[in-house]
Amino acid sequence: MIGHLILRLSIWFLLTSDLSLINIIIGVIIALVLPRGYTSRAKLTEWLKVLIQVMIAIPVAFKEAFEIILYPHNREEIIREKVKHKHSSLLVFMDIFLITFTPKTIVINHNEEGFYEVHKINPEGK
Repeated sequence: MIGHLILRLSIWFLLTSDLSLINIIIGVIIALVLPRGYTSRAKLTEWLKVLIQVMIAIPVAFKEAFEIILYPHNREEIIREKVKHKHSSLLVFMDIFLITFTPKTIVINHNEEGFYEVHKINPEGK
C-alpha cells in the first residue's frame, strides 16, 4: 500500500513538476482514489528469465535495424507463436513488448487460444 502510494506520488510530482502544498494534497488524493489493479504472483524465476530476454533483445534490435537498412526485406509473413506466460498478464505484456521491440517483428493479435499472431519481415531469399 505504501509502496503504491509512493510510486504514484513520484509519478505525479514528475508529471507536474510542482511541490507546492496544494499540489501535494491533490497528488495524495489522486494516489488514494486511483484503483489498484489486480496483481498476479509471478515467480521470481520467470521475471529473471524475462529480464535476461530484455538484455538480449537490445543488441538484437540494433543488429536487425542495421540489417533492414543494409539489405532489402521484401518478404513478409504472419506466424503464430505460443504464449509463454499464460497466468500473468504483466508477463504476457512483456512477451509482446519483446517481440515488438525487435524491428523485424510485431504482434498484431493475441488470441484467447494462447497464441500471438506475429507479422515478420525477411530478407529476399530466406
